[in-house]
Amino acid sequence: MKKSILLPYLILFIGFFFSTQLAQAQDEKKVIQLSGIILNADSTDAVAGVNVYVPQKGRGTSSGRFGYFSMPVLEGDSVVFSFIGLKKQTFKVPEKVDNDKISLILTMEVDEIALAEIEVMPYPTEEEFKDAVLAMTVVDPMSISRANMSPEMLLRWAESMPASGNENFRTFQQGMMLQNQDLYGPRPLRLLDPFAWSQFIRSIKRGDLKSK
Repeated sequence: MKKSILLPYLILFIGFFFSTQLAQAQDEKKVIQLSGIILNADSTDAVAGVNVYVPQKGRGTSSGRFGYFSMPVLEGDSVVFSFIGLKKQTFKVPEKVDNDKISLILTMEVDEIALAEIEVMPYPTEEEFKDAVLAMTVVDPMSISRANMSPEMLLRWAESMPASGNENFRTFQQGMMLQNQDLYGPRPLRLLDPFAWSQFIRSIKRGDLKSK
C-alpha cells in the first residue's frame, strides 16, 4: 500500500530532475577566446589602452601597446570597446559559434563633441556686478610708479642687484693685473709705508711686542 502511494511521487521527482538537467544543458554556453587588434580610423596606428569589457558580466581587459587584446567571452555576450575621445563600439558574439576562437580587426573613429558657449560671471546678476564695480577702490597707477622710482627704492634695488658681465670682467682683469704685479713687479718698501708705521705704533701702544 505504501509503495503504491510513493510511486507517483518518485516518478514526478525523476521527471523533474531530468528536465532540470536538460534545461541546464541547453543553457550552457561555450567559452570563446576573443582577440584582435584595435586601430584608429585611418588604420595607420594602433590604439593602446582601449577598455574591452562585458558590462553584464563584469569582465574586461584593455588593449596593449600595439593595440592587441585577448579575453574569454561566452556565446551571446555583448563586448563594449570604449576610449576617451573615440566613439564607443559594441561587438555581439554569435549565439552559436563552431570554432572556439574569434579574431577581430576593429577601427575606432574620433568622437567630436561641440560644447555650447558658456558665460562665466562671478556675480549672479548684472546689478550686483555694477554695484561691485562702483564700490571698487581704484589706485592711481602714477602713485605706484612714483613710489617705485623714489631714490630710496632705487638705492635698495642697486644694493641687491648682482654685478653685470662687464663689471665681473673688469674685476677679474684688475685681479689678474695685481697678481702679475705682485709676482713680477718691484716689491714695495714697507719702511716708507706710512700705513705700516701707523700699524707698528699701534701695536707698541697695545703692548704686542712685550715678551710674555
